[in-house]
Amino acid sequence: MPTLLLRLMGPMQSWGTTSRFDQRDTGKEPSKSGVIGLIAAAMGIDRENWINLEPLTRLSMGIRHDRPGVPKRDYQTAGCATTDTIIKADGKPSKDGVPSQRDYLADAAFLVGLECEDRLLLERIYAALQNPVWTLALGRKPYVPSEPIWIENGLLDAPLHEALAQWPWISSTRKWEKPPEQLLVSFESDDGSGVLKMDQPLSSFAERRFGSRFVRSELIDFPQEVTHVSA
Repeated sequence: MPTLLLRLMGPMQSWGTTSRFDQRDTGKEPSKSGVIGLIAAAMGIDRENWINLEPLTRLSMGIRHDRPGVPKRDYQTAGCATTDTIIKADGKPSKDGVPSQRDYLADAAFLVGLECEDRLLLERIYAALQNPVWTLALGRKPYVPSEPIWIENGLLDAPLHEALAQWPWISSTRKWEKPPEQLLVSFESDDGSGVLKMDQPLSSFAERRFGSRFVRSELIDFPQEVTHVSA
């Protein structure tokens, strides 16, 4: 079964699944809803378009933690100056400032694999990532990738587990960084084992309905071949 690989690297990433109002969380790895949203942006799928989005939700996803990153928190304010006026969610102007705390991962690098029997769908995604319709971001619009998400020769005729286990370490762009002996990988579980995550899209992103999926994690040996990742 073919697998498409994506490179998610950047100074800041955020993959929240429980964010509410002024508190924005992040998981320790990319969420499925976030990755599907990124692909939808590349393909130009509108947030209200469920028909074209639905096939993407059936992709099986795996993630390799090439550089786990460091959890950080950013404190932000909006309209806190005495001269500021902000528009709140109800559409009304307000003089009250709004502070918010936003969690993110600093300096993380993930190798994401997407597996599907429909090779034509993976080919369409692969082409869209080379020439995206809309700007791509790592969970939030300001968090731009530091390396291309598209990977040269990243569409493989190999199952998901094998593709993630054999692909060269993407952090090898840093010659001074010491390779680990093992890498953490996570896969979607078909038998209900693992950790429950509520990031499976059930509707268009305009409706924002998400269901559950199970994810199991394991350690794999570091890939033997370490080469520079071309940009």
